[in-house]
Amino acid sequence: MSELLDRYKMTSYAHGGGCACKIPPGELEEAVRGLVGHADPNVIVGLDDGDDASAVRIADGLAVISTADFFTPVVNNAYDWGRIAAANALSDVYAMGGRPVTAINLLGWPREVLPTELMSEVLRGGLDVATQAGISVTGGHSIDSPEPTYGMAVTGVAHPDRLMRNDAAAAGLPITLTKPIGVGILNNRHKSTGEDFPEAVEQMVALNREASEAALAAGVRAATDVTGFGLLGHLYKMMRASGVSAVLDSSAVPALEAAVSSIAEGFVSGGSQRNLAWVRPHLVAEGVAEETLILLADAQTSGGLLVVGEVPGYPVIGETVAGEPGTVTVR
Repeated sequence: MSELLDRYKMTSYAHGGGCACKIPPGELEEAVRGLVGHADPNVIVGLDDGDDASAVRIADGLAVISTADFFTPVVNNAYDWGRIAAANALSDVYAMGGRPVTAINLLGWPREVLPTELMSEVLRGGLDVATQAGISVTGGHSIDSPEPTYGMAVTGVAHPDRLMRNDAAAAGLPITLTKPIGVGILNNRHKSTGEDFPEAVEQMVALNREASEAALAAGVRAATDVTGFGLLGHLYKMMRASGVSAVLDSSAVPALEAAVSSIAEGFVSGGSQRNLAWVRPHLVAEGVAEETLILLADAQTSGGLLVVGEVPGYPVIGETVAGEPGTVTVR
């Protein structure tokens, strides 16, 4: 099997990779603008502010969290890709303070191009991470597609009064980040050169379960996870939805060292550049180097939680302030 994994470089079978292959945020917001469905009073979190998942009250003291996430290969190893995709899908539930209870696979596979054995490795990776999270994979759906695509639809539960939301930030609170950024840069380099970055894989397969539990224990009410729109993009969305502003200390943001040096060498994904272009009108970043802004806008895959509040054991990277909703000042 190791020979098979080495022979097929998964990233070469897709035009993009990971959360960097998301539809650009500006285009996505334009596409869904004005779409209004059935108004259900039991929907606690829905389409309004682009939160990580939906939350629906089904009984007193119980809400169901529902989400789906999938993407093309982010690394060449099929098993690792499966693990990363599963951790990324589960993250949406953790970001809202929920506990996942089940997942189903979502798979697109080029049957005439890639062997079935590799498909099994992808699914095995997802299964192993689901097992680590303490849940069962209870089904799925697959299609024959031009590019390999994998992810999960995840169902979780939470108490309706303890949800962490992206529209619940208040001014005057610290901002915490629970994982280093830079995996998008390293994934871009990996796709281009074949170089392996185990530290990036380690970050992407790590569950956000402990960070979520710690945030809830600290009384946090506002959080999101940092994925395809980058740290700046997700921070902007949270501040806009909450009606407040943020001040970000770029020197306090944890980053993978190899990502910083890779930017200087030109390994920057198109997704990260589009993220920065989208959020730039809402930035105040006088004197901040362009390379720093690129890193802060880097499209993450299975990134950490961005939390409004202090979470013991994780770095504080800024604070929320009163001001123009959505404005982010970078220092």
